[in-house]
Amino acid sequence: MLLIYTPKITPRLTFTFKHFFTRILLLDVQFTTKVDDFVAHNGLKITYAKQPLGNEFFIQSQPLLFQQGINDIEINVSDWDDTKCFFKVSDKSVIPFDVFAASFYLLSRYEEYLPFVKDKYERFTAHESIAYKNGFLDKPVIDIWAFKVRELLQEKYPEYQFKNRKFEYISTIDVDCAYIFKHKGIIRSLGGFSKDLSTLKLKNFWYRLLVILNLRKDPFDSFDWLLMMQKRHKIKTYFFFLVSEYTTYDKNISVRNSKFQSLIKSIADYTSVGLHPSYFTIRNADKLKREKIRLENIINTPITKSRQHYLRLDFPETYQNLVDLEVAEDYTMGYAQHYGFRASTCTPFYFYDMEYEIQTPLKLVPFATMDVTLKDYLQYSNKKSFATIMQLAEEVKKVNGTFITLNHNETFNKFGRFRGWKLMYEKVIKAINQFEK
Repeated sequence: MLLIYTPKITPRLTFTFKHFFTRILLLDVQFTTKVDDFVAHNGLKITYAKQPLGNEFFIQSQPLLFQQGINDIEINVSDWDDTKCFFKVSDKSVIPFDVFAASFYLLSRYEEYLPFVKDKYERFTAHESIAYKNGFLDKPVIDIWAFKVRELLQEKYPEYQFKNRKFEYISTIDVDCAYIFKHKGIIRSLGGFSKDLSTLKLKNFWYRLLVILNLRKDPFDSFDWLLMMQKRHKIKTYFFFLVSEYTTYDKNISVRNSKFQSLIKSIADYTSVGLHPSYFTIRNADKLKREKIRLENIINTPITKSRQHYLRLDFPETYQNLVDLEVAEDYTMGYAQHYGFRASTCTPFYFYDMEYEIQTPLKLVPFATMDVTLKDYLQYSNKKSFATIMQLAEEVKKVNGTFITLNHNETFNKFGRFRGWKLMYEKVIKAINQFEK
């Protein structure tokens, strides 16, 4: 057990320390504001305050964890050995910055509550983040900081035996459109044929016809193969289904289609199925609730996992709505424009609601990279995409964290810009599985 002495115990402080020590380093944490109790404790202990009590393990505090509300904070990033840091403190501190204030700033997504320039989908972009601007977006720096602090604690308490967590890989699949040709209904299918002819895409016209006549498999139908990959390589694979009405941004099969419902049910028989809330649910609690109930009615199971379509988040409203609907885990924490760690951690953590200054029960599960990011936004080749994915996986392995990738069912077809991605996906899985050997 690790005892923390601090002059004041706040929700921000307990939230940050529990992520840092309990979830990353597997240490039980207790807090005290009583000097006598702290001095009497014979085990691991840290002082987190403006001044040390004596010659104990001391980390000097900045005001952030003792404040409330949002302020415009000046961030100056500097180097700490081979990583980055900010919120510098005096030489009295064991480390040169307030690692806990910095961790809270990143975990709470403090910068996303401040004014920023949105992209065309109303999103906070990677390029607006301090992590991107200062070159540490591709590093889970909070986990790196935690392990560096652990090393220093080990020097101070050499007799203590720290636990080690296990690296984990989770593959997540977003189903924006289950099929490109099948089960679209007469009007949408006729419109597709007409568009193929008017644009002289005769090959597309012919392939569409063969698929509708059940003479060829739909190019987006990679579900059996993905389940086979899960079984063969023993990896967790979660599917997130879009079940909204048709809109400009939401173009899945009609949720009333029995074949689509059967697909969702069959996937749910083998792995976890989550909700992919549609484009306009970002601030629409009623629409989000309808879609959640709709998916629950299909699989006859409560929905506990979610990931926003287009990765659209509005802090704190989107997450507040998920909390109200008792969603347990959200997988939206990542960027569309660039790979990396949006909250600077590869460890699932809880949403801290800065409007009410409380830790909520909603667990945020960050992903590190997405297929569309690498191929469309960054225009990487398959070879460079593989190298990037493995680089990120290796960073996560160094701290035995949770590595999560985001792909789409449509990515694994033989045509277009994602040709060869299917082989690359299995190559990634095989390479990651070698980490455990």
